[in-house]
Amino acid sequence: MSNTTKSLLVQGYEVVIGFETHAQLATQSKIFSRAPTAFGAEPNTQACAVDLALPGTLPVMNRGAVELAIRLGLALGSHIAEQSVFARKNYFYPDLPKGYQISQFEIPVVQGGEVSFFLGDEKKTVRLVRAHLEEDAGKSLHEDFIGQSGIDLNRAGTPLLEIVTEPDIRSSAEAVAYAKELHKIVTWIGICDGNMQEGSFRCDANVSVRKPGAPLGTRREIKNLNSFKFMQQAIDYEVRWQIEEIEDGRAIQQATVLFDPDTGETRAMRTKEDAADYRYFPDPDLPPLVIARDWVEQVKAAMPELPRQMAERLVRDYGLPEYDATTLTQSPVMAAYFEEAAKASGQAKMASNWVMGEISRRLNSEERDIADVPVSAAQLAALLKRIADGTVSNNAAKQVMDALWKDAGILVNRSLPEAQEMIDSYIDLKGLKQMNDTGALEKIIDEVMAANVENVAQFRAGKEKAFNALVGQVMKASKGKANPQQVNDVLRQKLQ
Repeated sequence: MSNTTKSLLVQGYEVVIGFETHAQLATQSKIFSRAPTAFGAEPNTQACAVDLALPGTLPVMNRGAVELAIRLGLALGSHIAEQSVFARKNYFYPDLPKGYQISQFEIPVVQGGEVSFFLGDEKKTVRLVRAHLEEDAGKSLHEDFIGQSGIDLNRAGTPLLEIVTEPDIRSSAEAVAYAKELHKIVTWIGICDGNMQEGSFRCDANVSVRKPGAPLGTRREIKNLNSFKFMQQAIDYEVRWQIEEIEDGRAIQQATVLFDPDTGETRAMRTKEDAADYRYFPDPDLPPLVIARDWVEQVKAAMPELPRQMAERLVRDYGLPEYDATTLTQSPVMAAYFEEAAKASGQAKMASNWVMGEISRRLNSEERDIADVPVSAAQLAALLKRIADGTVSNNAAKQVMDALWKDAGILVNRSLPEAQEMIDSYIDLKGLKQMNDTGALEKIIDEVMAANVENVAQFRAGKEKAFNALVGQVMKASKGKANPQQVNDVLRQKLQ
């Protein structure tokens, strides 16, 4: 059995996960009415007669919502249906005024496609079944302290795209990586703001387990996962729970479950319905949605460079590994920051390493986004040029970065020559220049070898660790200013 196969097994069971993601579309009005969609308004102030399903009202399709659906289909390599049909999904709940939800069933607007991403350095691909347009329901507000519930219909009728995958995901880590990649795509192309706390990007995970090679197990759907952290915790708990149930001889019942972040456990909310239970039938108030090919081409022409296209270009134009290119295209801001630093410095791989490493580390420790980075791309480029020409070592460069980070804003809007001049001045002021004088270095090495006769003898006897000890002594004697590569070369030459 391969290592990859082993990694997919939990206590001898294979985990099988399918995802349903509701992306709230970034339109100014609702999918079938002109009511606004802004978040945070007073309850029931953004619901019009159509949203309330008052008698005699009729839905009218929002063209902007359709265009955003087309944009997603193009981004995911999907088929855009020339004609799709709206259906009524019948169920009864207090926050659904009509007693049914307008959705799509048999012929969705977006069909097929895929999402590719990296899990570590391994590339994964999840196939998509569909992405269909539908309206959101309202929201039930439960006031436990007075024992009552209220209904807020502001969200009713807000346009959604429900993006459904094949059951291709095999672990909680893979599920999170998929969800992050999809989140990146929908925000990159501007169809959704991706705010998980406000419910703009909501994920449902259909989780089941089975013995390898066995038919698919009974799935339980974890609803409304609104953070990547909770997503992983919920799936991990659900997998353990299902395995324990099966091992104890109990059958898994199909159900909808919720995750409680306080207890770290999932709990059943209701038995899970099948499609037949919703009694889908075509909505008689809405004609088929017809999308002309020239409309698709117009949308395509206005599309930004997609993350995967940009990643391919970074590999092609800058010689980056695919992993680097994929990581750097996590957001348009990060990609632009890297490109500016790479072009200005002429050091693409070094720029990639610093953006993914030192810059990202500092931002993560401060819980800041790349858009808020206090060091400009011109500043980073100026620093990289001095590492590349041997003026400073990597360690000294980090000291320069410390100063730039603390003095945020000093050079942010300055040109590369201005940034270079200021950084060079700082390097001189702090005495951070790397020692490149071979004569001076040889003198230090001679002194270190004379003071460490035992290490010299051990190296000549074949002990490589003794060499590292001597290198450390040379760097210490030079106060960290010696060029490490030059130290290695000269020291090894003298020892041999």
